[in-house]
Amino acid sequence: MSDISVRVLKEDDWHAYRDVRLAALRESPKAFLATYAEEAKQPERYWRNCMVQAHRLLAIRDEGPVGVASVEMIEGAPQSADFRDLWVTPEARNTGVASRLVQIAADRAIQDGCTKLYYWASTENGRAIGFAINAGFRLTSQRRTTPIKNSEFGDQEIALVLSLANDPAAVATSTPSRLTSKPGPH
Repeated sequence: MSDISVRVLKEDDWHAYRDVRLAALRESPKAFLATYAEEAKQPERYWRNCMVQAHRLLAIRDEGPVGVASVEMIEGAPQSADFRDLWVTPEARNTGVASRLVQIAADRAIQDGCTKLYYWASTENGRAIGFAINAGFRLTSQRRTTPIKNSEFGDQEIALVLSLANDPAAVATSTPSRLTSKPGPH
């Protein structure tokens, strides 16, 4: 199996982000707030705006995209960011792609001065919660009503948090690059 690389996309990479985002919406329509039909008709201006609203991460293996995720600062919560919009191609699932995206997301959040990275998962989605815990996130008591109504996973989400602080008391995680990272540019 070849290595997984992750690129932090720039605004001019909007077309690459659009392509993988549309593939995600087609393959996993219930996992996202938007639909393929809504986003497929969006103009270049919309996609460029997406690129500046959050860090868009593109996972690549054998020169082809195999996953995507986003890291976005949380408005009103200094030093905190959300890890969201995670999607991995079906053939690349359970191969380390999602974990690599978490690693790079954590590194990017640290560069932005964050000490916490949040991931929201449906309370009934054991697979997503298990993945997040294995990636080093801890369950919190924060809950919210999910904007996506899904009969399989219910209507509640739970926040999981990954400590990004260089603090000996911080919980060790399976993201080794995060443990050796220091805030600021790399």
